Amino acid sequence: MAVRRDHGGQVSTGPVLYQKLALWDPSLGSEEEEETETLELVIPNSWSPQDSLRRKVDRLPGAWARLVAALLLLAVGLSLAARQLHARGDPTGSPGSGAAPPSGHSHTPGVYHRGATISPAAMCSHLGRELLAAGGNVVDAGVGAALCLAVVHPHATGLGATFWGLFHNGTSGRSTALTSGPARTLAPGLGLPSALQTLRLLHTHFGRLPWPRLLTGPSTLAQEGFLVDTALAGALAAQGTEGLCPLLCHSDGTPLGPGARATNPSLAAVLHRAALAPTPDLAGEALLRPLLRDLGLQAPSVGPTPSLEPALQLAVPQGVLSTTRSPSAGPELLAMLQAALHSGRPPPDLCLPLPQTPVTPVGSVLATIDSSGSVLLLISSLNSSFGSGHLSPSTGVLLSDLVAAPAASAWACPLVLHSSLDDTDADVLGLVASGAPDVARVTTRALLGHLAGPQNQAQHWQHQGPTQNTSICGQGILLQVAAHAEHAHVSSIPSGCCTFQGF
Repeated sequence: MAVRRDHGGQVSTGPVLYQKLALWDPSLGSEEEEETETLELVIPNSWSPQDSLRRKVDRLPGAWARLVAALLLLAVGLSLAARQLHARGDPTGSPGSGAAPPSGHSHTPGVYHRGATISPAAMCSHLGRELLAAGGNVVDAGVGAALCLAVVHPHATGLGATFWGLFHNGTSGRSTALTSGPARTLAPGLGLPSALQTLRLLHTHFGRLPWPRLLTGPSTLAQEGFLVDTALAGALAAQGTEGLCPLLCHSDGTPLGPGARATNPSLAAVLHRAALAPTPDLAGEALLRPLLRDLGLQAPSVGPTPSLEPALQLAVPQGVLSTTRSPSAGPELLAMLQAALHSGRPPPDLCLPLPQTPVTPVGSVLATIDSSGSVLLLISSLNSSFGSGHLSPSTGVLLSDLVAAPAASAWACPLVLHSSLDDTDADVLGLVASGAPDVARVTTRALLGHLAGPQNQAQHWQHQGPTQNTSICGQGILLQVAAHAEHAHVSSIPSGCCTFQGF
């Protein structure tokens, strides 16, 4: 408000009137009068950077003054906008970032106000974070990150892999299991791919962003290239390059090493076609048709039959446990947990001796969570490292060699602990393991470690988050995600195996 004195010396206030500034036109004289429009200020008067700028330009004549004022005001506006964006944090989301949020308080690494993604590949965790920040939910972020891993980690997962998952809806409190259906054979030693149908089905029922949006990042990575990380480079060094050239080889046939750039334009084309598919079945056709041409085969009489079904659940004193049904290791996991909780002590053989041979199935895991308690845990596997080793040239896809149901104890068992079915705001914990000969025992050990924390669970979460064990039976990896006190928590065991990014 402007302060004025009348003829009697009394102080009065009134609205400040600003003149609309027009850019200077060289065809107009500097002394020419302009038509003006007045705008009434609707916010209380206070000092701002614009005030001092106006005083500086008052001495400049005519239209030049208006031009300079407009430019200075534009500069101030840009400066304030930049400051606001900076306060929101780095949009790239560095791994493990604990930057202070706008409220001014800071968090330990892996704790976020809204949501986060954790996966074995930094670029895929970043993609999941981008989808969350774009307004997507945990299903959008998880499916996008899974398709990204299909591009950058072909030794462990891909469009030829089998997928399992567990989705917990923090709003409804319901948990839903995702399965790829029975393992089917495309040809001797080659599994029928079902990844696109499975992920598309999950997104159709629970996703928020448009399906093509989830495939943009992965298809771009496949087309323009990605840097080989240490996990892929190590698998290549151990496996050799037979059947994998030229996709993962130098021109002399040697395997790509860490930091080398790989491209897969055939896979990019498959992802682009799948992005246009309106149904899960048609998404699968984007891969299956060119794959059958490569192999000279007819279409199978029975295709993939992925499904969504209520999760297998067990009520325990600490809440409700949810996992996937058979043929996953879920039933074995719940039986093991029930026995351990009933006896009050873990079974004596909770950790098995380290295997002397490579663990199968080789797989990949990821998790996404938001602060409202929605969780998605995804597991995928080609069975062996690089699956069958058969690279389809028209699709850039490695097929799985999983042609029969695996032993239950060696397969997926994602687990969610919801501390109350009646309270949707209750704490939620998600665990998913991979790379161990018995994932049910690994997950059991992790959950018992969490439940053995302080009696005051709120204090436990505030100071520790998920269990901080440094190893899980000395093998494999375990991802831990949780929602507590309107924050999302993510971590992994071992701590350096996976990258998390959130906002």
